[in-house]
Amino acid sequence: MTETARPLLATPTAPPEPGPSGRLLARAALLTAVLTVAGALLGLLRDQAFAHVFGADTDTDAFLVAWTVPEVAATLLIEDGLAFVLVPAFSLALAGRGRRPGPDPVRALVAATLPRLVLALTAGAAALIVAAPAVVAVLAPGLPRPDLAVDCTRLTATCVFTFGLTGYCSAALRGHGRFLAPASIYVAYNVGIIALLLLFGGAWGVRAAAAGVALGGVLMVLVQLPALWRSWRRREPAVVLPAARRPARPTAQALRLALVAPVVVFALSRQSQVLVERFLAAPLPAGAISHLNYAQKVAQMPMVLSLMLCTVTFPVIARALAAGDTERARRRVESDLIVAGTIVLLGASVVVAGAPRIIEVLFQRGAFTVHDTAATAAVMRVYALGLLGQTLVGVLARSYFSEARPLWFPACAMLAGLAATAASGALAVPVWGAPGIAAANALGITLTALLLLWGSGRRSMALPSGWVCGQFVRLVAAACGATAVCWWGASALSNPVLALVVGATAATLVFAVMARLLRVREFCLLFRPVTRKLWHAR
Repeated sequence: MTETARPLLATPTAPPEPGPSGRLLARAALLTAVLTVAGALLGLLRDQAFAHVFGADTDTDAFLVAWTVPEVAATLLIEDGLAFVLVPAFSLALAGRGRRPGPDPVRALVAATLPRLVLALTAGAAALIVAAPAVVAVLAPGLPRPDLAVDCTRLTATCVFTFGLTGYCSAALRGHGRFLAPASIYVAYNVGIIALLLLFGGAWGVRAAAAGVALGGVLMVLVQLPALWRSWRRREPAVVLPAARRPARPTAQALRLALVAPVVVFALSRQSQVLVERFLAAPLPAGAISHLNYAQKVAQMPMVLSLMLCTVTFPVIARALAAGDTERARRRVESDLIVAGTIVLLGASVVVAGAPRIIEVLFQRGAFTVHDTAATAAVMRVYALGLLGQTLVGVLARSYFSEARPLWFPACAMLAGLAATAASGALAVPVWGAPGIAAANALGITLTALLLLWGSGRRSMALPSGWVCGQFVRLVAAACGATAVCWWGASALSNPVLALVVGATAATLVFAVMARLLRVREFCLLFRPVTRKLWHAR
């Protein structure tokens, strides 16, 4: 369907009423979203505690180099790589219980995989501890305190072992249809870090935060063991999916390297954006890496909130594609793009307009000075320019990987964005410093988003990229108006909290009005019942 033939207010096809497994997935997705938000809020509290105790200096830069280890380990061992292999394997083993004579297939799977995984994780953690000096030299050449970074890296290296066990337990529990414990792991993780920060930060320095990472990894495993033990003792069967959603050959699909490799490459390439940033920031003045870290963590909050919707709707897209209903999947992705884009652009307008006030409220206390606030706010405003690209990549990547077949295009698009980030960052850093790194990040992720959007129009789902771009041009225009109003509100009052409340409220109202006037589809659908009531009341 071409853009001109497409009705502007076309209502997405209503999905059928979910069956029992659909309701289970909806509840699990909602629970995961709530606990993810709780973990993100604790992560923000962790960053506040870190800034209060240590500020932003050479010591915090050293720790943040070591922080790369848990960031990469979480991507590979918890969130993507290991989960894509083990969750289908456990689901298949649970489905086979009682269907054939012989040993329990779940216990056979554990016996075949867990000992080897423990051995590999132990070797990996030990190797990283030994090679910590070389790792620090590669990640951040010219760092003022490499000795401190090495100490912190050796402490955080333990998470290679604990995160691997965490990912294994999470996969087993999800295979059993249990989602509460896996969704709570980051709550436990951040609690461990915050506890050691507050208890030993004064005596141990930033090594307390590194030790908190090690403790948090242990807590991530422990919080799942009771639920895993109950599931093991009860020998519960798996939650059987509807026939339309079951893959034809789950074992081959789950364990085949060709299916997992593109996802791992995509995830590592996306995570490598942070590695490039820290590599480029290492020669900059003390505190630059810390300013980048604080700015990125706060600026990404709108993106995290916007992608909560995708967590809930991802099973709907996968179910529709498995059933061959590409039209329903396409409409769902279109709606997700517009709604997620609305949330992130509104959040970005508040971040850009109120950056100094936000950083002042969150971090300006203790060792975090007025200078740190100004530097972090300047970087955060530039980071916000890439938030839309980050959100589009998150939404579109889920639509690609929901097809459950090897797809290398998302990984290639991510590698292209990473190359753009590295090249533009190398050129921008000598001129603009840390804000130049943030600008390079925004450029690279936006390139990836455009490539994924372009590729989506050439798949079986046939996403109308021209129409989607037109909708986003209107949303960006609405965000510009919201930014101007929020800027006025954030600077009109002396109290920073009140100024942010006034600015954010005004930005929300202006954004909604402009989006409706510009005829953004979801806003037309939202306000259409009100218009009809007013028309009939005349």
